[in-house]
Amino acid sequence: MTAATRRIVDLSIYLENDVLSDPPPLAPKITYQSHRDTLGEFQHLYPGTKPSDYPDGEAAAAEKLEVTTHNGTHLDAPWHYASTMDARFGPPKRAMTIDEVPLEWCFQPGVKLDFRHFPDGYRVSAADVEAELARIGHTLRPLEIVVINTAAGAAYGQPDYVSKGCGMGREATLFLLEQGIRVTGTDAWSWDPPTRFVAEVVRETGDTARIWEGHKAGREIGYCHLEKLHQLETLPPTGFTIACFPQKVRGGSAGSTRAVAIFED
Repeated sequence: MTAATRRIVDLSIYLENDVLSDPPPLAPKITYQSHRDTLGEFQHLYPGTKPSDYPDGEAAAAEKLEVTTHNGTHLDAPWHYASTMDARFGPPKRAMTIDEVPLEWCFQPGVKLDFRHFPDGYRVSAADVEAELARIGHTLRPLEIVVINTAAGAAYGQPDYVSKGCGMGREATLFLLEQGIRVTGTDAWSWDPPTRFVAEVVRETGDTARIWEGHKAGREIGYCHLEKLHQLETLPPTGFTIACFPQKVRGGSAGSTRAVAIFED
């Protein structure tokens, strides 16, 4: 008998300066420090030393980050969507912050729904989710991590990335949550349809309930979602585990994560 081989697929994008992964006002900024740039810092840590005391005159490479918790691949907490959650089950509770999210939610079997055929701005319905589950022959189980593969995945690195792909409406999101799903994910900039398309609908119809409706489903049933995933097109519909433990930001609305898919081949 041959032992199983573990294979890990990186589902995360880079945190970087030169790729437009967020609207410009929200983009991350990384300042790189070379080994020589930090000599002064080391001389402060080790008083009385001089540059020649360090091999090749080098201290340590480092980076300074100006970021939000929503830059790069990250896990959103229920606190991001609203101040309360779980109204479906009784009096609303204070929404969980990212440091309060159960770690058990973040290491579970994964399910991929392929929605790449939907046009940019499309609002995915519960019927669409049911049809895709029927196509792949899968019945959802509580705590599985459901990720949607959209047209945005192939557009990462392009100037229009934030406006690409479909998104999940309130109905589709609640359908998943009612099956016991507590972590979802997308390779798009947002779980909801791109804001450009939603803004047009709101302007034309006055239907403000469409604003962030997928996120706001967390008011009824608390949940987390991953945004800006990568390489979802390489995944099969099932047969892998997703790990997406978030950075532990006290009281935070989100935490960065190096999300991965794990296969036991």
